[in-house]
Amino acid sequence: MNWGAISAIIRKDVVVALHTRAVSVPLIIVPAFIILAVPLLVGFVVNLAVTTPMAAAEFEELQVMIPPELMAAFSDKTPMQAGLIFFLVYMFAPMYLILPMMVSAVVAADSFAGEKERKTMEALAYTPTTDGELLLAKMLGGWIPGVAVGVFGFALYCTAANIAAWPLVGELILPNTLWWLLGFWVGPAAAGLGLGVTVLISARVNTFQEAYQMGGLVVIPVMILMLAQVSGALYLSPLVAVAIGLVLWLTDLGIYLIGRRVFKRSEWVARLS
Repeated sequence: MNWGAISAIIRKDVVVALHTRAVSVPLIIVPAFIILAVPLLVGFVVNLAVTTPMAAAEFEELQVMIPPELMAAFSDKTPMQAGLIFFLVYMFAPMYLILPMMVSAVVAADSFAGEKERKTMEALAYTPTTDGELLLAKMLGGWIPGVAVGVFGFALYCTAANIAAWPLVGELILPNTLWWLLGFWVGPAAAGLGLGVTVLISARVNTFQEAYQMGGLVVIPVMILMLAQVSGALYLSPLVAVAIGLVLWLTDLGIYLIGRRVFKRSEWVARLS
């Protein structure tokens, strides 16, 4: 492995992505909304609702969404406390996975399609790396920022959720076992899925926007997971998180192996000539 060349490509991709407005703006706005605005807004609304006479009755009705396994853990909590904890800790969990997945997908979308738009593809095609090394460098160039933002977002969300819940609950609610798994097991795997699919798409299309829009389809599994939780069909427990992470890591490996087989540098050169 030519790790010197791989590292150089990774550094170049990250620097270029951060200086590209179409890439950097989504990396700031979306995480800020997901990680900070949502929990603080929910906490504000729930704490405000405490003063309304109908609020307690409404939250008692919402308790039907809480799985029986969790009801025992909430036995010492009021309906409002249980509802707030359930939303911030469990219902919001799938949405968090969008963060590392989106960041890695945005950077990866700029990997090959961005090279074509900037007319630097030919120079990249002649870098002293094998096809496999070049593919690995492009994937790591998206995965590392995705994981970094995911871990930072994990710490930031735990802080925001605790601030939002403290006035009503009076205790820290995060991080728990589920969120440790999300931040350091499922999140990195989700970032791998986002970038793997997007890199392969990016190598086939001509513009960043095409790659980004098509790569956005990878969030569909997260949306399905959110709907499953809302409908009560699935409870995102630590065991389920371990299983989801394992499936994602195996999928990431499969995508990389497929990429190794279909990724041919000679095809780029032929398109450029």
